[in-house]
Amino acid sequence: MITATDRALGTVIGSAVGDALGAPFEFGPEGAFSARFPEPGQGGEMCGGGGWDPGEATDDTQMAVLVAESLLEHGGLELPDVFGRFRRWAAADPKDIGLQTEAVLSSGDPWDLAAALHFQASQRAAGNGALMRAATSAVYFADAGRDATMDAARRLAALTHGDRAAWEGTAVFHELVRVALAGGDPIAAVPDTLAAVHADHRARYAAVLAHDWHPDLATEFNGAVWPCLASAVWALRTTRSYESAVRAAIDLGGDTDTVAAVTGGLAGAVYGMSAIPERWTAPLHVPLPGFGGRVLRTPELTTLARWLHGREV
Repeated sequence: MITATDRALGTVIGSAVGDALGAPFEFGPEGAFSARFPEPGQGGEMCGGGGWDPGEATDDTQMAVLVAESLLEHGGLELPDVFGRFRRWAAADPKDIGLQTEAVLSSGDPWDLAAALHFQASQRAAGNGALMRAATSAVYFADAGRDATMDAARRLAALTHGDRAAWEGTAVFHELVRVALAGGDPIAAVPDTLAAVHADHRARYAAVLAHDWHPDLATEFNGAVWPCLASAVWALRTTRSYESAVRAAIDLGGDTDTVAAVTGGLAGAVYGMSAIPERWTAPLHVPLPGFGGRVLRTPELTTLARWLHGREV
């Protein structure tokens, strides 16, 4: 039996592992991961490349850690603090940062206006940059119930993304993780979750989260929030293990680190930490630019996840 704690650890570590595995294949062709590593379980997959060291997590996990540490230090959602941590991190020149996120964090506008002002000017803010960092907050708010966890997701997403589409995608992810942590089936929970999505966005999410949807049907690049979330749900739905779900996600090509991070968070919640190969967790590390040269490895991430889940370390 998979315990709730094992699922919580799986969510946080699973997302980070997916991020680090997918990073070297970002913007590459479909099938690149399996072409290089055709036999599952053979090792070497944490290969690095594309500017990333083997096992190095990207901005996806770095921002997720910043969210987690703010939640734990403040005992809940303190949005100005989260935004301040994001801004400090962005100013330290991280290896990677999304264009949308960078524009908002470098604008100099107040925390509660920056994303809205950017969206008002650009009309483009439906990227996956809020969804990618949601694994830690999904674990933290899971015990609060559906409405509370989805509301928290929206508020965190709105710090950098002014388009409600990004809020709703992040809220769906929060709720699917909540269901999985409680031992439920997140795929079966999709219809009920859609009922809680804002009416203006429900139809679009219903289309991409449908049981017969396939990534080939996506009308946008998977750097957008809809196909990113949908691809992760598809990978979970069509596979039977953590490893196979993440492999399927990376093989889609495109924004591989984020699609694999979202997939890894969902699959980790379903299959638990014990299902994540040790050969992937051993080299995992998360640098935190702007925070004194700190680097979190799997033991530190495990401790973080335990606290997020409300269990003693």
